[in-house]
Amino acid sequence: MFKTRKATIEDIPLIRQLTFRVWPQTYATILSPQKIEYMLEMMYSESSLKKQIAEDGCQFIFVYDDTEPVGFASYQEIKPGAWKLHKIYILISQQGKGTGKFVIEHIIKEISQQGATSLQLQVNRNNKAKGFYEKLGFTVIEEIDLDIGNGFFMDDYVMEKKLTANSH
Repeated sequence: MFKTRKATIEDIPLIRQLTFRVWPQTYATILSPQKIEYMLEMMYSESSLKKQIAEDGCQFIFVYDDTEPVGFASYQEIKPGAWKLHKIYILISQQGKGTGKFVIEHIIKEISQQGATSLQLQVNRNNKAKGFYEKLGFTVIEEIDLDIGNGFFMDDYVMEKKLTANSH
C-alpha cells in the first residue's frame, strides 16, 4: 500500500540517502562518472536542496511502500497553471510495481486542485523512462541542450501532460 508524505528541510538527509541509492544506477549507462558526480553535487548537496525547498518553492514528497521510503519527487508551479516535475526517483527494486505512476497521479491530483492546466518534465534523451512517461500521457514538446556548467550539458526532452478538470 503506497502513501506519500510531504518533505521538509529536516528530511534532506533522507532525500540524499535515496538519491545516492537511485541516481548512480539510473544514469551509469548514459552519463560519465564525472558528470554524475558534478550533477549530484549541483542538485543534491545539502545547500542546494535547502535552497530548492526554502527559497525556490519546490515541494518535495516521499513515497512509502508500507513503512519503507522507496522514492521521492519534487515539483513546483513555474507559471500560472503550469507545473514542472523536477525530480522523481524510485528505488530500482521498486520499479515496475506502479510506484512511479502512483506518485505522478498523486501530484496531478494535488496540483489540479490548485488550478494546474499542465505538468511538464525533462528527461534525458537516452533515458528509458521516456516510454513510462508516454504511457502516462506525456508528449515531447521540445528538445533542449542545457549548459549546466563545467563543460557539461543536459540533453533532454521536455515532455508535457495537459491536465483537464477530470485529470484527477
